[in-house]
Amino acid sequence: MAEPLLKVAGLTKRFGGLTATAGVSMDVREGEVHAIIGPNGAGKTTLVTQLSGELRPDAGTIHFRGADVTALNANRRALKGLARSFQITSIFRDFSALDNVALAVQAHAGHSFRFLRTARREAVLIEPARAILEQVGLADRRDVLAAHLAHGEKRALEIAMALATTPKLLLLDEPMAGMGPEDSARMVRFLAGLKGRYSILLVEHDMEAVFALADRISVLVYGRIIATDTPDAIRANPAVRDAYLGEDEAA
Repeated sequence: MAEPLLKVAGLTKRFGGLTATAGVSMDVREGEVHAIIGPNGAGKTTLVTQLSGELRPDAGTIHFRGADVTALNANRRALKGLARSFQITSIFRDFSALDNVALAVQAHAGHSFRFLRTARREAVLIEPARAILEQVGLADRRDVLAAHLAHGEKRALEIAMALATTPKLLLLDEPMAGMGPEDSARMVRFLAGLKGRYSILLVEHDMEAVFALADRISVLVYGRIIATDTPDAIRANPAVRDAYLGEDEAA
């Protein structure tokens, strides 16, 4: 079997007396959608924050594309192709959707952060930005200020900015958070269109979305992975049902 794209071993993070991640070991394969689910307080966001490089683990290792990136910061991981969306990516509310993505293209190209007027003039930035907005379904909204986009459109714009970095792995933290049924369904269709083109690590509370999208699911409870398997196997796993799914279904 090929080497995993991302391999995590023994990842541990403590905050005083609280252990947020307790020896987490898992992997993400090339081209798969791998979901992480778990109840509130399970350590999901802490895990993703360690994977993206925003938070240094107390113990354990993170290998990405065969290299040990445990000691690398978020910027250096991003340059290697690890992109986190939503909680870390910021949109510029007073810039248009197109300007936001053009600036993300510019930053990834390694330019100093020259400001908007420069980015707007350069075809080498604008053309990729237009193509990415087309990909995420925002082509018709490219000239709208980000502040005026609907909630679901802002989420899509944040993904567009992550895609502008030409990632090898997308870390998506709660992409459906705060969405109504129509926006959630639209986001699921969009993410389904990315399957096979991008490797995705998805943290999400919407179980319908998770089971529709994921190739494999890891269940995190009290900072520990209690199971990793296919969606059907996870749904049928008694320990998972007792710890999480059964609790949700009974609520």
